[in-house]
Formats: sequence, structure tokens, C-alpha cells
Amino acid sequence: MPLIKQIIKELEQLAPPSYQESYDNAGLLTGDASWDCTGVICTLDCTEAVVLEAISRNCNLIVTHHPIIFSGLKKITGAGYVEKTLITAIKNDIAIYAIHTNLDNVQTGVNHIIANKLGLIGQSVLVPKTGILGKLYTYVPVSHADAVKEALFAAGAGNIGNYAECSFSGNGTGTFKPVDGANPFRGTVGIRETGSEIKIEVLFPLHLQNTLLQTLFKTHPYETVAYEVVKLENRNQQVGAGIIGRLPGSITETAFFALLKERFGLRVIRHTPFLNKPVRSVAVCGGSGSFLTKAALAAAADIYVTADVKYHEFFDAENKLLIADIGHWESEQFTGKLLADYLQEKFPTFAVLLTEVNTNPVQYFS
Repeated sequence: MPLIKQIIKELEQLAPPSYQESYDNAGLLTGDASWDCTGVICTLDCTEAVVLEAISRNCNLIVTHHPIIFSGLKKITGAGYVEKTLITAIKNDIAIYAIHTNLDNVQTGVNHIIANKLGLIGQSVLVPKTGILGKLYTYVPVSHADAVKEALFAAGAGNIGNYAECSFSGNGTGTFKPVDGANPFRGTVGIRETGSEIKIEVLFPLHLQNTLLQTLFKTHPYETVAYEVVKLENRNQQVGAGIIGRLPGSITETAFFALLKERFGLRVIRHTPFLNKPVRSVAVCGGSGSFLTKAALAAAADIYVTADVKYHEFFDAENKLLIADIGHWESEQFTGKLLADYLQEKFPTFAVLLTEVNTNPVQYFS
């Protein structure tokens, strides 16, 4: 039986918390990470019905996409659905873990599933994030350069787009003089030494900085390691908002809408007027995605599939882009299964369940 913190560790490998947006509230919302985990239920939304389901199915951890606590709470009296859900969870020792915009922002997350359902090829992040990469510089004796690089790669450094184990090395000469108390790798106390060294440069995700430095200090032969860490504004091509890709071949707008309805089980699609042109390039964003309309336009997408588009926001298509609003729940309905499949692979002999509760609060009358 794993601990809840072991399950959280795997979830944070999938979608690091540092990738969530500033307004978000992903993470452990109730419960204690040190508890034994009796079972996991994965869901898009955590409602009181889902908590009751977890109790009945002997699961004390709910992994939800949408955080049940999103904005600040000043009291918990059971006055609304949020407070009722929290009270039921806390009284029954149910832990709730939310994995929200960080799961939206990883290339293998929510939007990847939507794009896969549509059969999109050549997928890439629509708006890559900046400010989440760093560069590490270190200086290593020639004899240990390969070992240090291998260790840094294994710790998560050196990934650029579809390329792994990327680095840059330059030869140089280092000087140092051990002083009293030093235990030098080479040289003599009180005498300045000169030696051939290699300067190694690697990119890394900033959330791995502590792990990377610990690896460097463990692997580097010097008693005192010389290094520099610089935060970069480079775009991380594998992390960010939305996905854009291509259909295997061009189809009509009507045919694409039929595909949408079939793949997502839709009864209705809100959309801008048809442009009467073929559809090939498709941008997607699960949930409330109107903030990416201009990015979809700039990327020359033929259609943008998202949800929660307001009346005036449809005008942002400027008669150049077909916007298809398929509904918030409808766009993210496969997220629970994504989480369940991922955790089942990591914990193959443990109970990882998908909720049987339909949490969609929106119904359609026809």
C-alpha cells in the first residue's frame, strides 16, 4: 500500500506544480500526504457525490483536475457545494489533490488528449511558457567531464524540444590555491595550481534546480564546486497553453463538426459562422480558452476548439478563424481517464479507479 505522498510524487513528475498559472490552486487541498493510501479515484471535478463515492469504494484519495478550493475561503459552514464537499471529505479523512493548469500546460496533458481524439498530427504547444528554464555552468577536470554530464542528463538536464542530452563544452585553464583547511582533489595547500578544465553548459527546468545541484555536488570531484545558475526567458517548447496540429488531410467544416460530435459525444456546438474553406490546421484548448483566440489566429489555424467563449469574444475570430465552443466538461471529459491510466501504469497492483459520477453541471434541452 503506497503512501499518498508517493502518489503525489508521480503526479508531479507528470505535471510539476511550478507549471501551474499564478491564479491557480493545484496541489494537496485536504488530507495528510503521510497517510497510507487505500485507493485513488480520478475525476474532472470533486463534488460531494464524488467524495461519497470514494468512501463507498474504500478510496481515501481523490485526484481531481479542477480544484474544489479555487479562491479564498473565510469559513466552512456547509453553506454551499464547496463547503459541503470539504466538510464531508475532512470528516471522512479523504485527501483531495488537484492537478489543474499544470496538467493543461504540459504537452502530454489535457490538450494532448483532445488533439489525439481528433487525430491531429504534428502536435506542438500553441503558446510556450517562458521563465521556467535555467542554464547551469560548471567547470570540471577533463578526467571527470563525461561522468558529470551523464549525471546531469540523468537528473533531467539537457532536454531541448525533441532532443535529449544536449550540452555545450569548452576547454580552458583553471587556477586555484588551496588554503589552510582545504582538502584539495589535486594540488598542495598554499601553492597556486593550474589545470585543464572543461566548462559544461546545460539547460534545465527551474523546478529541478535543487535536484540538479545535489547531483552536481555528488558527482563533481572537487571539494568546492564552481558553478553558475542563470534564469532564462527562453520559451520551453514542451510546456504552455493550447496545442496546434494538423488533420491527416483537409476536410470540410461540416465534416469536421461531425467528427467533433462523434469523438466528444456532443449534442450541440456553439460556433462562429462557417468560412466555407477546408479545415486542416486545428488549435485546441480544454476548458475556458478564449484567451488563446489571437494565438490561434497568429498560428494560421483554420479552426479553434475550446469552451466557455463569451458572446463578444466570438467577434475576435475576425472572420478569419472558425471557433467551436464544445462546452467545458465536454472538452475535458477524458482528463479523469488520463490520470487513472497514468497512475495505473505507475502502480499496477494498486486500486486506481475512474469516477462513475457524471459531474457535468450543464444540461441541454431539445
